[in-house]
Amino acid sequence: MGQMVLLLGAPQLAWGAAIVGVRVWPARDYTRVTIESDQPLAATHLLVPAPDRLVVDIDGLELNPALRELVGQVRPDDPYIAGVRVGQFQPRVVRLVFDLKQPVRPQQFALAPVAVYQQRLVFDLFPVQESDPLLALVRERQDAEQRAAQSVQDALGELIARIEKPAPAAASAPSGGPLPQASSDPRPPAAPAPRPPAPPTPPTPPAPPTASERQRVDRLIIVALDPGHGGEDPGAVGPTGLREKDVVLAVALALRAKLNALPGMRVMLTRDGDHFVPLQERVRKARRVQADLFVSIHADAFFRPEARGASVFALSTRGASSTAARWMAQRENSSDQVGGVNVADVRDAQVLGAMLDMSTTAQIKDSLRLGREVLTHIGRVGRLHKPRVEQAGFAVLKAPDIPSILVETAFISNPEEEAQLRNAAYRAQLVDALAVGIERYFARNPPLARQRQL
Repeated sequence: MGQMVLLLGAPQLAWGAAIVGVRVWPARDYTRVTIESDQPLAATHLLVPAPDRLVVDIDGLELNPALRELVGQVRPDDPYIAGVRVGQFQPRVVRLVFDLKQPVRPQQFALAPVAVYQQRLVFDLFPVQESDPLLALVRERQDAEQRAAQSVQDALGELIARIEKPAPAAASAPSGGPLPQASSDPRPPAAPAPRPPAPPTPPTPPAPPTASERQRVDRLIIVALDPGHGGEDPGAVGPTGLREKDVVLAVALALRAKLNALPGMRVMLTRDGDHFVPLQERVRKARRVQADLFVSIHADAFFRPEARGASVFALSTRGASSTAARWMAQRENSSDQVGGVNVADVRDAQVLGAMLDMSTTAQIKDSLRLGREVLTHIGRVGRLHKPRVEQAGFAVLKAPDIPSILVETAFISNPEEEAQLRNAAYRAQLVDALAVGIERYFARNPPLARQRQL
């Protein structure tokens, strides 16, 4: 037996699961903590108040450097996690303590191996009180206008002050007074004692909407922009490593700025950072702000690098318009498996199922009109993969009451088009084309008057 033990290597003698990586994905909507390992992990969690903490115990695990990296993964701007502590709670139990900035509603679930990932243990930290995204859109616009007005006033005041008062003379020794003496002590002055960090302040509940804000909401045209993938799901990856999730987020942010500059229009992003949003949550976000339009932005990929050109898709309830459209829909619909969705959340699954059944012919008809406008203008920037709007069963396009399209900006798997997507000037042209297409659609199809509910 002793000889057999000597023949065993380190992996065979190691006990418990091996941690492959730890990741923290902060976002305004929720923060995700992912612990990836080579074996399934068993964990329990407990919320502790005053101050708010989330305590997680992971069984069958010994503390190792990979788990300690979790401490450095927390960003200062994380809206939910102030910090994390890691320790060996019991001989075979590792304890994680998350210091929280506000009360959270945690969800814990496990994900089976898929794509490049092994076993994943996931904790999603949601706020206890969800904010109203529609009211946030209106107040964001008001804040931007106030900041712009204040900036103009500050610049004007500074100009007047310079005119009325001459610029101060160059710094010199005060006349008639002694020069400051150098200190005889060679040591630098003592730094003040560091102050202990202030405890996180709980978020203040938003003020109820005013009558003026309600009127402004009804007059707004709201566009929902959906940058695909994000977080755990990088999307397609180009030959030199350019990731789809990064490209489409850059395009969406630039397009938001351009559309927000138009009078009476406001943009909601399904994600404004590098985090994952499930497909049904993307649709739900658009419906919560009662959007007039939904545009999902992607960068295509194919097995053969010579495939190229932009595409625009609308929903189909009768099957895909081509084999390629069916393949692309299947690939995009599988994003939830890679990004990681809590399948135990049955309520959301039921809501999604009801929404899929409600998809109507009118929505598809308006989506095709929008798609044709956008396709016409992006075709003037680069090559098109197909000269018409294609249709397939994309899950993210199935909001029953919102015209919805999916734009594949280019084939990121094509070396030439990957280089174009990496180029800021080309992306700017693409953003201009998308903005013009959306603006022309509304000019020809003005949205109906709404009474949005805040």
